[in-house]
Amino acid sequence: MVEHSLQQFARAAPISNRSRKPLGTCLVERGCITTAQLEMALHLQSRQQAPLGEILVGEGWISRQEVMDALSEQTNLQIADLKDTPPSPTLCDIKPVEFWLKHNVIPWQRIGPILLIATADPNRFAAVRAALSHTEHTIAPVLASTSQIDHAIASAFSDTLAKGAETRVDKNQSCRSWTPTKRAGPIAALAGLLFFFTAFPLVGLAALLTTATISLLLFMVLRIAGLVSYLVRCRQVCPTPEPVPLRLPRVSMMVPLYKEREIAGALIKRLQRLTYPKALLEVTLVLEASDEVTRTTLSRVDLPSWIRTVEVPELNGLTTKPRAMNYALDFCRGDILGVWDAEDAPQPDQIERVVRHFAQADEDVVCLQGVLDYYNPRTNWRSRCFTIEYNSWFRIILQGIAHLGLVVPLGGTTFFFRRDKLLELGGWDAHNVTEDADLGVRLSRAGYRTEMVDTTTYEEANFRAWPWVKQRSRWLKGFMVTYLVHMRAPRRLISDIGLKRFLGVQAFFLGTIGQFLLAPVLWLFWLATLGLPGPLDPLLSDWAFYALISLFLVAEITNLIVGMLAVAAQERRFLMPWVPTMPLYFPLGVLAAYKALWELASNPFFWDKTQHGQAREEVQPH
Repeated sequence: MVEHSLQQFARAAPISNRSRKPLGTCLVERGCITTAQLEMALHLQSRQQAPLGEILVGEGWISRQEVMDALSEQTNLQIADLKDTPPSPTLCDIKPVEFWLKHNVIPWQRIGPILLIATADPNRFAAVRAALSHTEHTIAPVLASTSQIDHAIASAFSDTLAKGAETRVDKNQSCRSWTPTKRAGPIAALAGLLFFFTAFPLVGLAALLTTATISLLLFMVLRIAGLVSYLVRCRQVCPTPEPVPLRLPRVSMMVPLYKEREIAGALIKRLQRLTYPKALLEVTLVLEASDEVTRTTLSRVDLPSWIRTVEVPELNGLTTKPRAMNYALDFCRGDILGVWDAEDAPQPDQIERVVRHFAQADEDVVCLQGVLDYYNPRTNWRSRCFTIEYNSWFRIILQGIAHLGLVVPLGGTTFFFRRDKLLELGGWDAHNVTEDADLGVRLSRAGYRTEMVDTTTYEEANFRAWPWVKQRSRWLKGFMVTYLVHMRAPRRLISDIGLKRFLGVQAFFLGTIGQFLLAPVLWLFWLATLGLPGPLDPLLSDWAFYALISLFLVAEITNLIVGMLAVAAQERRFLMPWVPTMPLYFPLGVLAAYKALWELASNPFFWDKTQHGQAREEVQPH
């Protein structure tokens, strides 16, 4: 029976382009759409670089199967069901996986000299036939859906793609070489340093106090520079936004999911608010193949036609977000590629803003970072402080840093890349638990820039104490790893990014890490300000005492100004009374920092997952 069906496939001759009936006419004649719907779809196609069938499906007027049936009638090509009759694995070896991914085709069956190649777009099959002309086979097309072809490619090249996802980034700029043997030396050096400080406590305290002061000074200077740059930019007259380009590009969005029991239904509802043409939008939900929790949750949700899932096969026990995104990257075909997190609620017109910004940006601007905010600031005091912290960073400091042309440490979500440049950079470091900040450094090293885009995504503030510590420890561990990776060769780093950006990298990473790790040393200083005896008394002369007091005051005044400016918008002003309490918010970060330091030595690639879906959505994106 199967052999008879294959012979039918082989005998079917495609209709030439000249004699083909238009696809829209086929659909109207089959009663799938009305003439008015066809005219509207053709009008939309004048602005959208998308096939007619995708536009009709995106508008919800027709199903993909109806388009496939009409395409079969139009081209006289048979439809292959790759799910019921999977491709033969041995046939796929005639070309590497990159070829099949590029053309979105897969060898299906061979009948004597005829090799049937499944394609979703017969109009582009001539390039496939030409590329396979050197083989001993006669190449013939059959139709299959894009999703079935992607699944077949993933099945045939599972190990190759999974291994590639772990090693995309050049080894010199990856932390995957941070093996137990390589970690032994630094751990021994740190242990020796601690022993020395214990034997000579005054010398140790002096060194720690000096280091703590320098880290505080570095981060304060970075914040002041960002603040001043932000204020200067605010005084400039902003140009009138250009309209969205006439021919809209295709956009791919990835949403990595892992053990998400509560978030799936809410996520789909938030994504359905997006106003970008669905024919040009593909949202890929990325989940681990072993993640039964998320798979079961998604099975209860009716996914729109423009949302699909990609399952990442397990290999070597590594289950990090960047590895999953590297794997899914091969199946994303948009001109622009972006990332959202599971709990994100983007503004409905976010993608239009991104497309507009990219259309106006210089060629060296390959990444846009959006603003991150929280939709549950009223949950408790910690969620209020978290919201103030994020608004201060994304709405004030990061804006200024980007304007100054410094390295922008990307947030883990709401950033958008020119996809070809992301592929050039090798995607993400699969072993780095802050792959976003690392990518921000790597794109700068390659001579590219990041700009901020005027759009906001709302997230869920982590308002519980221990989950906050776990999340913050992952970030700090990733910052430590990223800094160590890129400081392997400091001279090379300076050569790549220049002195100004190099100093910015020092200020951000050393300042962020140091202010948490060394905060207890600065707490000892406050004993002296209260007139109490402390271990730092022998080290502090009068001028040093007053210099430190002045430094602390300037730092706190800077933080207060930044915090007040960050929540000055009408919808955030209720947070202003909470800005002065921010010094009480950060001490828990010390615990997170030492947890991060321990994991850096013992388990650097461990991804401490943050559980989402714990808070009610108070703020709707607008």
